[in-house]
Amino acid sequence: MRPKLLDRRTGADLVKLVAFMVVTTLATSVLVVTIGNVSFSSKSSYRAEFVDATGVVKGDDVRIAGVKVGTVEDIEIVDRTRALVTFSVDDGESLSRATHASIRYRNLVGQRYLSLSDEIGDTADLAPGDTIPVGQTTPALDLTVLFNGFKPLFQALSPADINQLSYEIVQVFQGEGGTLEGLLAHTASVTSTLAGRDQLIGDLIDNLNQVLDHLGDRDEQLSRLITTFRSFVGGLKGDRKALLGSLDEISDLSVETAGLVSGIREPFVDDIHQLRRLSKNLDDGKAELDRTLQVLPIKLEKVGRTATYGSWFNFYLCHFQGRVRLPGGGSVPVDYDTGSDRCDLG
Repeated sequence: MRPKLLDRRTGADLVKLVAFMVVTTLATSVLVVTIGNVSFSSKSSYRAEFVDATGVVKGDDVRIAGVKVGTVEDIEIVDRTRALVTFSVDDGESLSRATHASIRYRNLVGQRYLSLSDEIGDTADLAPGDTIPVGQTTPALDLTVLFNGFKPLFQALSPADINQLSYEIVQVFQGEGGTLEGLLAHTASVTSTLAGRDQLIGDLIDNLNQVLDHLGDRDEQLSRLITTFRSFVGGLKGDRKALLGSLDEISDLSVETAGLVSGIREPFVDDIHQLRRLSKNLDDGKAELDRTLQVLPIKLEKVGRTATYGSWFNFYLCHFQGRVRLPGGGSVPVDYDTGSDRCDLG
């Protein structure tokens, strides 16, 4: 009974595992197809000639009315003055000889895509492999030239306002959304915000004028400072070899010092412990030590007097006191003062 029960459980777990793997694989495949906009339909290749295809790379989208219908396959130079872009389009989409190709920005990062639109003209179908002439193509908008015109305004805006305004500018000039009236309305709101900060800007300019006035009053000191700093830098430049050489010597000294310290580490630690004991003893006897230091000059002065005659000491008997023991066992006290003049010097 037990082996059969195990086989049933194993079989059920295996079925669940296989079902989980199948569902996960299908979900992943759907996600890849959806995100990558992968199409399994057949495609036809066409070409378009541009005067400037800067930023277009292999794999960029080809869109009609904003919907991806193909991809860019190759970019090559023609006659050194033209860019020939080869792209593929789903067979379900038909291109005519009046089709117009434009390079547009996907975002402010600089990614491009190829936009196709039908214009008024010949409605005959464009055969696969045909080329859209340069007269029916439009290069990407030159954002550098465009944004240089708005540079004074951008300098007074916050990064968020710059991003929003730049995006709207690109959208308007590419004809993808919004109107010039909306752009001007947003610009007006930005300028009104700046106008609301007129007092703050005025105070900033006044403070800046004061700073410049102080700098103008001290132009000689500032010039001298700059000259001195330049001389200092020039001196460092002239002594760079010596400075670099000294760094090597300092490094060697550090190595030697480290070796010296490592050799005397244990005795040095023991000396520190003994020094701690000495400090404690001195602190315990600080009163006696203080008295000794006060009396020591007097003692040294007397010793100096004694040794004034040469490298020996003269001793004088000033007073003698004691007892003399007699043969019979008795003793006689002796108290004698020599009366020497030297005794008065002490």
